[in-house]
Amino acid sequence: TPESAPYDEEFEINYRPNLNVISALMEIRRNPVNAKGEKTTPVAWDMNCLEEVCGACSMVINGRPRQSCTALIDKLEQPIRLKPMKTFPVVRDLQVDRSRMFDSLKKVKAWVPIDGTYDLGPGPRMPEKRRQWAYELSKCMTCGVCLEACPNVNSKSKFMGPAPMSQVRLFNAHPTGAMNKAERLEALMTDGGLGDCGNSQNCVQSCPKGIPLTTSIAALNRDTNLQAFRNFFGSDRV
Repeated sequence: TPESAPYDEEFEINYRPNLNVISALMEIRRNPVNAKGEKTTPVAWDMNCLEEVCGACSMVINGRPRQSCTALIDKLEQPIRLKPMKTFPVVRDLQVDRSRMFDSLKKVKAWVPIDGTYDLGPGPRMPEKRRQWAYELSKCMTCGVCLEACPNVNSKSKFMGPAPMSQVRLFNAHPTGAMNKAERLEALMTDGGLGDCGNSQNCVQSCPKGIPLTTSIAALNRDTNLQAFRNFFGSDRV
């Protein structure tokens, strides 16, 4: 729990082909007996889709942040070491509170506002070239792995991390979302925004979906500079 001191506990389970980390944790939950033969509490962790779509099962596996549903036992060094992501507050065992990331998405307004819930008909079309790279950005599942891998995201920093910033580029590319482009860019120009990025590029290497996060950050650096000039000199463009 958040109040208790961290500790390690070892478990041994029978091997089965094609076992992944989630399956191993399920075996421990079914029979929570540690390697010493002592009855203990079942391990707590987050999961949902089990096919690397929801992003819920992120944890640090053998020192690397990743999705546990696609971490196959046969491809991992033994013994397997599981830890919660340190970027987020621990709820219990391998469960973490990712509110920090979701608050950042709210800050940058990572959505397209709509006027009511009635049918508005087909939306505006996007150029195919833009649609292709926007689709890559839309694969983000808010798993938090890129924030865990980033050395600039920590308890002493307000840096929002690469995932929320990449979503700014996605929604600014949308024909309707572009109406709030200036507002999103100005959110990136405040504390915890682009200025806190150290360009370590750990995020793009760790992203389970292969999203070009550093490309987005570079593009947003240009966009925020242009926005700063518009704010200073005045412009009828938003």
